[in-house]
Amino acid sequence: MQSLLRWSIENSTPLDGDPNAPPPTPRKDLDPAIIDMILGRPDAELMKEDMGVATDPSKPEEERVAALDHLEMLIEHIDNANDIAKLKLWEPLHALLTAPTSTHEIKMQALWVIGTAVQNNPSAQDTYLALNPLPTLVSFLTPSPASTLQTRSKAIYTLSGLLKHNAPAVLELDNPNVNGWTHFCSALQDPEITVRRKTVFLLGTLLLPSTPAGTSSTSLSEPIHDNSHAAYISDPKRASTSTLTGAALQKHGVLQTLVQALVTPLPYGEDGDSIEPDVTFEEMGVRESLPSKDAESLKTWVYAEQAKEGGEKQLAERWALDSTELKELVAKLG
Repeated sequence: MQSLLRWSIENSTPLDGDPNAPPPTPRKDLDPAIIDMILGRPDAELMKEDMGVATDPSKPEEERVAALDHLEMLIEHIDNANDIAKLKLWEPLHALLTAPTSTHEIKMQALWVIGTAVQNNPSAQDTYLALNPLPTLVSFLTPSPASTLQTRSKAIYTLSGLLKHNAPAVLELDNPNVNGWTHFCSALQDPEITVRRKTVFLLGTLLLPSTPAGTSSTSLSEPIHDNSHAAYISDPKRASTSTLTGAALQKHGVLQTLVQALVTPLPYGEDGDSIEPDVTFEEMGVRESLPSKDAESLKTWVYAEQAKEGGEKQLAERWALDSTELKELVAKLG
């Protein structure tokens, strides 16, 4: 549409012009900058410009971060997210995560861009997964001088966008070169409680049996058009991650780690001295750890917490449940 408007302006004639006059030649007296001010520059051009600034080590950190922030805003539109591949921006964007000149802020912002681009977008998920990004992404989950709270939190956001409704990516977590489930175990014991919460929420999301909207009513006999969600139609099983995740949580001891994180939680907080129960983590953790082989120790812990609170009703209120829901949870523990 912008191209059409631009052509109309550049080739326009006065309203009182001679209708029998020959076709107008393109006007040369129009300043392109003025046209850009009127119509705005194409998003693709802005995206390439943002990436150029973000990957330029000679630019100040503030400019590079601002460029990534603007890029993230642009690719919230799914068409622009898919244009990342057309513009060949995936490689330089991913490279920012490991570049020596990337600061923690730049890495965090790059993770944000990637997570937004792949969220609910199987086409972008497949393109990005082809770069083998998981070893890099999961490496952020282990606390280290190279991994701040902000980068760990944003890495979980990126992993959520890449793994949700994406069975091939979940399967790749089992790859010995990725070792993704072991990294999730580390995240469940993170010194920061926010990282633990986000990790257990992500695992819970992967356990949900779900079908992306818009796929169930489409007949497989109908033609499959090349769009962002064609992968769901050509391979409906692609969206199912619950069975794969459940098996992996048992196989790699993630559920056992989660139970331990509930029963004997590590201190958290800025100084690592907070030992108060985190209600949000507990409530989510109890739900996701129910199939665990450590159900007996979890059940013992639940009853101990119930006694501390003064009864079943009080514990249910602490976890934002009603008494019936709490009883159902306990019953599932055997």
